[in-house]
Amino acid sequence: MSITDPKFDAQSLALPHVGRLSAYVPGLQPAEPGWIKLNTNENPYPPSPRVAEALHREIGADGAALRLYPNPKSARLRDAVGRLHRLAADHVFIGNGADDVLNLLVRCFCAPEAAAGFMLPSYSLYPVLVGIQDGRALALAFDRSMQLPVDAIAASDAKVFFLTSPNAPTGVGFRSADIAAILGRFRGLLVVDETYAIFAREHAADLVARHANLCVVRTFSKSHCLAGMRAGYALAQPRVIDLLDRVKDSYNVSRLTQAAALAALGDPNYYAEVVQKILATRDRAQEVLTNELGWFTYPSQANFLFTEPKDRSGRSGPEVARGLYSHLCACKILVRHFGSHALTSSFLRISVGTDQEMSVLQEHLEAWLRTA
Repeated sequence: MSITDPKFDAQSLALPHVGRLSAYVPGLQPAEPGWIKLNTNENPYPPSPRVAEALHREIGADGAALRLYPNPKSARLRDAVGRLHRLAADHVFIGNGADDVLNLLVRCFCAPEAAAGFMLPSYSLYPVLVGIQDGRALALAFDRSMQLPVDAIAASDAKVFFLTSPNAPTGVGFRSADIAAILGRFRGLLVVDETYAIFAREHAADLVARHANLCVVRTFSKSHCLAGMRAGYALAQPRVIDLLDRVKDSYNVSRLTQAAALAALGDPNYYAEVVQKILATRDRAQEVLTNELGWFTYPSQANFLFTEPKDRSGRSGPEVARGLYSHLCACKILVRHFGSHALTSSFLRISVGTDQEMSVLQEHLEAWLRTA
């Protein structure tokens, strides 16, 4: 059959719901140098030197080890993550990034007759994964206060409910007591996406040992500077882990990823210093945005800030936010603007970079204020 044959239409052969999908839109990843990248919440620092050493050992002089499949269950990494959280290895699942874990959870618990719930605004991948599954979405809305609607989540009929804590894109963290209150009443599986937990004050991971209906998802991307390696994990009771093992790819995590994540876990002092640097930079940037510029900025427990810019006339709103976004982009500084939701459209999300990057950002914010 010729590639120009008009009788073949791949889209007409695909499942109907696939043709209606809108794909997840990630932050821009420029290929050319010279950009200050504050748009995808990557850790601005390199991983521990032990990571590169472990990768060299894993590859070996001739790369022969790469012809062999990885351990199918990432057994050593499960053990190490379990020790980190004081849990047995059968409470741990390793995925090809946290997004892989979220995808498998949707695969296990969501269908047209089985709703997956999530908050709005929140991580925009959730509705995409539900759509891929042709599942039923149940969205609950935050208001500007970003107070967690404990009663509404607990009373929902969702089979699985995704809660990002700290929230993305606002950075607001939620109390463990409120999450425990939901767990005591909710009849489905509560998935607490703790992508940014390393920067937060409270952690739902501490509740896993006591709650059968809790699954906590984490990633090595933000906490261990390994976004390029794609390593994530779930913490849950063994019955939940068993379900994930049934639907995962046979060899879902590469040899190199397993080696890198293990090496990162083996250098906690290095990462503690990295986290403290990010927290200090974040808090200084929050002070500038809130008190020096007078912009409403949510108190962040993540490695980013969600701020509502005002122009020199004191105006805020979607047009002002888009204008500042375009100004920064013209200056080769990338941030994120989420224009599709009323609560987020007047804000920009700014990842915490190095002190130098944040100083350059501040200079361009002040320049924009003189002309906007």
